[in-house]
Amino acid sequence: MDTPKYKRVVLKLSGEALAGNEGFGINPAVIKSIAEQIREVAVLDVEIAVVVGGGNIWRGKVGSEMGMDRATADYMGMLATVMNSLALQDSLEQLGIETRVQTSIDMLQVAEPYIRRRAIRHLEKKRVVIFAAGTGNPYFSTDTTAALRAAEIEADVILMAKNNVDGVYNADPKLDKDAVKYEQLSYLDVLKEGLAVMDSTASSLCMDNDIPLIVFSFTEKGNIKRAVMGKQIGTIVRGKE
Repeated sequence: MDTPKYKRVVLKLSGEALAGNEGFGINPAVIKSIAEQIREVAVLDVEIAVVVGGGNIWRGKVGSEMGMDRATADYMGMLATVMNSLALQDSLEQLGIETRVQTSIDMLQVAEPYIRRRAIRHLEKKRVVIFAAGTGNPYFSTDTTAALRAAEIEADVILMAKNNVDGVYNADPKLDKDAVKYEQLSYLDVLKEGLAVMDSTASSLCMDNDIPLIVFSFTEKGNIKRAVMGKQIGTIVRGKE
């Protein structure tokens, strides 16, 4: 069997990805498919941490547009990520994969608090760790959470699994049939060209800590494993030009 290229990874999933084509809530078939793909990687003794968004349940930006206080809206979004994380934990454990959810906001009845050294210890014991509730602070996205946690646990790579988008393009491929897909980019390119990969805070954090990012579609089964094995899929964004 081939040896995985990466031994410790952070998998970033958007909340919208869990909704599938329904656009809202959690699609049971989609979350089961994601859990099965994570299991494919876990059995290779790869250490996996997951960051899940909450946009399938609540988006802080929508709350702000309604006139809601931005911090309150963002905290509601963090709670939505906890719901998604618990659902993913349940799906993984039904497949026999030991999983821990760690939250940046204390809620001891349902999950552990985020403690860096404990998270690393879980990973060393080959447990999947799901980081929920963002950074615990408003005004920061779950993209930034993924970049921050990847730096803290010294992950080899961030895997950004997209729904129906198979990489980074110079324009929206759904709107522009002539959009060109990139195979490789630097974070400086992403920031200069304003490409919609991650928000600028997350991109800068990855660039400063030299953490590579692979953007790919998870809708094709087996892609998470292919990314971990180092196969050329999607777009790779590197810390250095």
